[in-house]
Amino acid sequence: MQTNTNMPTPSRTTGIAPETIESSPPDEWSRVVITSVEPSVDGGAWPVKRSLGEKLIVSAGVITDGHDHCAAELCFKHEDDDAYTRIRMREEHSNTFVAEIEPDKLGRYTYFVRAWVDAFGTWRDEFGRRVKGGEDENELQVELQVGAELLRRAEQQASGEDKERLSGYADDFEEGRIQRALTDEVVALARRHDPQTNARTSEQLLLEVDPEHARFCAWYEFFPRSAGENGEHATLDQAAERLPRIKDLGFDIVYLPPVHPIGETHRKGKDNAPDAQPGDPGSPWAIGGKLADGTLGGHKSVHPDLGGIEAFDRFVKRAEALDLRVAIDIAFQASPDHPYVQDHPEWFNQRPDGSIRYAENPPKKYQDVYPFDFTTSEYKALWTELKSVFEFWIDHGVRIFRVDNPHTKPLAFWKWCLGNLRENHPDLVFLSEAFTRPRMMYALAKLGFNNSYTYFTWRNTKEELTTYVHELYHTDVAEFFRPNFWPNTPDILHDHLVHGGRPAHVSRLVLAATLSSAYGLYGPPYEHIDNNQHPEREEYANNEKYEVRTWNWNDPNSLQPMIRRVNAIRKKHPALQHMRNIQVHDTDNGHLLAYSKMHGDDLIICVVNLDPHHAQEGWVHLPLDKLGLSEEQPFGVHDLLGDERYVWQGRDNYVRLDPHVLPAHIFSVEPFN
Repeated sequence: MQTNTNMPTPSRTTGIAPETIESSPPDEWSRVVITSVEPSVDGGAWPVKRSLGEKLIVSAGVITDGHDHCAAELCFKHEDDDAYTRIRMREEHSNTFVAEIEPDKLGRYTYFVRAWVDAFGTWRDEFGRRVKGGEDENELQVELQVGAELLRRAEQQASGEDKERLSGYADDFEEGRIQRALTDEVVALARRHDPQTNARTSEQLLLEVDPEHARFCAWYEFFPRSAGENGEHATLDQAAERLPRIKDLGFDIVYLPPVHPIGETHRKGKDNAPDAQPGDPGSPWAIGGKLADGTLGGHKSVHPDLGGIEAFDRFVKRAEALDLRVAIDIAFQASPDHPYVQDHPEWFNQRPDGSIRYAENPPKKYQDVYPFDFTTSEYKALWTELKSVFEFWIDHGVRIFRVDNPHTKPLAFWKWCLGNLRENHPDLVFLSEAFTRPRMMYALAKLGFNNSYTYFTWRNTKEELTTYVHELYHTDVAEFFRPNFWPNTPDILHDHLVHGGRPAHVSRLVLAATLSSAYGLYGPPYEHIDNNQHPEREEYANNEKYEVRTWNWNDPNSLQPMIRRVNAIRKKHPALQHMRNIQVHDTDNGHLLAYSKMHGDDLIICVVNLDPHHAQEGWVHLPLDKLGLSEEQPFGVHDLLGDERYVWQGRDNYVRLDPHVLPAHIFSVEPFN
């Protein structure tokens, strides 16, 4: 590895890019062509994404005419560095060169590939074959003179001891010492100081490095106002009393829905009723209402019944003391009582009669919410103010944001806003809540969202899950889209959970936590197996969005022991802390999904019964060579969920899963003695 402050700026000089053809031959040209560099996103228009602790493996196709050898190096630097670091790339197979880096700084890197004809390497290979083939002594002496000339060129690039040693080798060549040309040291010296004549450089590509918890994390969502007893509205101080339990369950991030004051105008009642009854608290997403002193507060205020901003600060400190990170919801919309409505009516879409249009997604109507008009003539002031909302909460210790419906706001806004925020805070993590068309979801990921909600909630069959795993982890999407799997949300209670009961809740927990290294639960209803669905909508009845609920936080019949065990398994096994290392395996039963993850020596094999009603059995077919397993040698599998051990051997192994006992295996593969 070398560092070079004088590295030339990369450009489109691969040698085969479309260019204007001049009438006369070019003044400069090269025999080397870089045919491809991977990974890249849209040809380098957007960054590839990795996290701290995650390697970037770069491969390049490099060719030249004839039989000469090529050489290549990977050049990269962090945005705060002056010098490029250079790593010699290894040729893994014909014309494909590979190198890997493990970035150690948050923020943006640039990288490109530089390639050239390896003149001395070509000469050394051919000379060795001449000697081995018994070529005439006089001919070998002539070839040694050619090698000496190449060493003199390398000598001009070197200094100090290397320069002296290169000079000595060149002298030996000129004096006809054949054996000196066959040493490994001369090859290493010549390679280190290769003049790289007529080298080509690829285009500059981008790498965005996120915090580790953007890749490996477990989110727990709960409404702080429901943290109390007997249906009473709780404060954030009472909610903080629930944090040790959340930590004990193995979660890393505690996520709060909006904590702001809630509007009273057109406030929604229970289960989204258009008219609130006395005492109905309203939806936290109807942001903007009265503070304790009677004034109006909005996105930079905390609901007085939650204890105000002082209670929020205490909540964050308590979480930090437990090594929990706090995420909050950012929803760019306003209740009719928001101070923005009075102070800046130009920021909203006004109808011809002067009224402001409320939000709707026909047939759904949200009379308690006004959307912002991002195309207003005063958009610069609006955009600046909304960016300052993030900055306010950053100042109060928040570094993780779940963003509500970002696909309903202009992409140009997010590119500008997130880009500016990251200039000062490269540790920020943004989760995109965009259940929308794939191209829009992917566009949001490209321009700055670290994590994304997915269609996992609606992928329940073996075919659906297998196809989705391939799309997310084994296509170009994996280079920029980091999926965060949620089996449920306050807005979504899928039929599979409704009709599958406890077995479905366990299997979906295992799937979410092992198919993706980033996952989350809307906690209280999930752990209590609340499968009471609204009769008209795919969401919870008695929805916590519209009323205060009381939960039995220590219910012995809940899923808490299973959640704790799954999260502990994830933390112990590095294979489950990564995403792109997943392989789906064949089974002979359409209800059994089998897949593995491997990282280093850690190999995990999961088998899940997707049928919540009946026991299913069958054979799992493993590609032993890809898993580093032998056909002849037995191996142990330890079921980390049921704490049972089995001995497997060969490609085909039998499983039986009763969903009413345990609907899944998480096997750790162990040597068998």
